[in-house]
Amino acid sequence: MCRLAAYLGPRISLQQFLLESSHSLYEQAWAPRELKYARLNADGFGIGWYSVDRKPAMYVNQMPIWSDINLPDLARSLTADLWVAMVRSATSPFRSGPANMQPFSHDGIMFLHNGLVEDFDRSLRGRIRHFLSTEIEAGIGGNTDSEYIFALLRQLLASDDALTLDEAMRTGLALINEWLDGPKALLNLLLTDGERLYATRHALKGECPSLYFTTDDECFDEGAQLIASERLTDGEFWQPVPEHHLLILDPNEPPELIRL
Repeated sequence: MCRLAAYLGPRISLQQFLLESSHSLYEQAWAPRELKYARLNADGFGIGWYSVDRKPAMYVNQMPIWSDINLPDLARSLTADLWVAMVRSATSPFRSGPANMQPFSHDGIMFLHNGLVEDFDRSLRGRIRHFLSTEIEAGIGGNTDSEYIFALLRQLLASDDALTLDEAMRTGLALINEWLDGPKALLNLLLTDGERLYATRHALKGECPSLYFTTDDECFDEGAQLIASERLTDGEFWQPVPEHHLLILDPNEPPELIRL
């Protein structure tokens, strides 16, 4: 299990997004309040944003976030209008290492997964591999359930140019539900194309991991929209994403919730 967060809105520093909030993602690495399957998120971290050419840029480290001596200077120096980040608690047998660090990225899309698939190598990995083209399977660099789920979504998008990101997420989750027989799956997924944020709060045969969002937090400028596994601030405008729902945040539209 892990903790994730995302920001969409006026340009802000990484420091404000990641470090400064009263219950920041940085703090959630060692003091999570709603983490049910671990005590710490000490198995690395990753940050994603879109650079001036609107291509994904990422910084990952397999060490605990509090041990990175470069992070304060990076956080003070980098600014963006969209941020995603995760602090990781690795699930056996998904070892720590750069190849298994999120976010994952491909064709302008970044992906995060907070959750797990029980007995993944026996329960779901083979079904996903059978579904993938040789090219997409060859692009998998690690061994996590998370990266294979991203590959599944990539395959759906590659097979249908008209498919939107939210449609791919719903179709992918429906396939996982069809293929899994017995094991538990916790499936809080987050996708972004650099324009919108798409996030699910979902589980099969288990309790959905926590997930919240806000469009009115007073600690951020007007127009800021955020998603996080745990509320980043003590502001009263954070609300839980309903279980088994997909949330879409768009800078020009009100939040949209779709039942899965």
